[in-house]
Amino acid sequence: MQSKVIGIVGGGQLGRMLTEAALPLGFQIVVIDPGDNCPASQVGAQQIKADLHDAAALRQLAERSDIITIEIEHVDTKLLSEIAELGKPVQPAPDTIAMIQDKFRQKQFLAKAGIPLADFVKITDEGSAGQALRAFGGKMLVKTRKGAYDGRGNMVVSSKEELKKAFAQFKNQKLYAEKFVPFQKELAIMVARSTTGETAVYPVVETIQERNICVEVLAPAKIDQSSYEEAERVALNVVKQLEGAGVFGIEMFLTDNNEILVNEIAPRVHNSGHYTIEACATSQFEQHIRAITGLPLGPTNLIVPAAVMINILGERDGPTAIKGLDEASALPGVAVHLYGKSPTKVDRKMGHLTATGDTLEEARQQARQARQLIDV
Repeated sequence: MQSKVIGIVGGGQLGRMLTEAALPLGFQIVVIDPGDNCPASQVGAQQIKADLHDAAALRQLAERSDIITIEIEHVDTKLLSEIAELGKPVQPAPDTIAMIQDKFRQKQFLAKAGIPLADFVKITDEGSAGQALRAFGGKMLVKTRKGAYDGRGNMVVSSKEELKKAFAQFKNQKLYAEKFVPFQKELAIMVARSTTGETAVYPVVETIQERNICVEVLAPAKIDQSSYEEAERVALNVVKQLEGAGVFGIEMFLTDNNEILVNEIAPRVHNSGHYTIEACATSQFEQHIRAITGLPLGPTNLIVPAAVMINILGERDGPTAIKGLDEASALPGVAVHLYGKSPTKVDRKMGHLTATGDTLEEARQQARQARQLIDV
């Protein structure tokens, strides 16, 4: 398999880190991305410059690749299915990606499989949404079924006025509602499954969100052993329901009642798994390459006592100008990853950093100190 070419739909930061993991294993990478000098191309991927939904570009990617995978789920699954039917492996399976794209379908799929979830219901207008709000005890989330990420497409509502605001904001989009469940912590687990059926589970981590964007990841999560084991069990059960190979991100809530509820699935490497580059025996990116090519999966154990990942988000709009990189990188246990994006934009993911330490508190202090030094 080492001579194979892997095609990736998307050449952003995830494509970049997948490329960095694939090349040492002997694979070549080709990506589709519309940007000039996309992040993946900066580290050795060949780039087809085109929109991710460009049918001709996707067929070109298929012709140049032995295996196709994705770095983002908002892709043309119909065309990917056609490519797979012609004999070119697409991982994970296009049907899995299509199901996950529609978050209401995703919830229905998980509910049918007996996965623990918050209550949810389809809404079509303010009338049905009002009924849901009453049924859910006066507080719920209105969510778009497709296209949402990094907090876009979600709104917490607890009144008729807020419902009107949600319908105005999400005009002409298909929606569903989800009961608001009070939670102690947001958790995540990366789970890998190979084309051979082998599975591997990464540590349970806690994710810290601001403005519905992940800002920190704490590994391992500080939760009791029974909750930890339940989270692992549920995450593995989720992935067993899915078709295809790769690394999957399972986002969860630990409720105030100590229940584990699944929030969403990502059919790809995920922000909450970036810490694995420095903190685990096998990074999520190398693991994904191993999984989709049929190589044996690597060990997933932590190789440090604790790690904290912080996203480097843009704080202004304008040309990228990196400051403080040397100072931050000089801190003990700190590794900085910049994605080569320009321009910088408010809340755009421009990079991340990971700090390792003997305790979560120590790692978090180092990570936050490093983040304060960096400006992009």
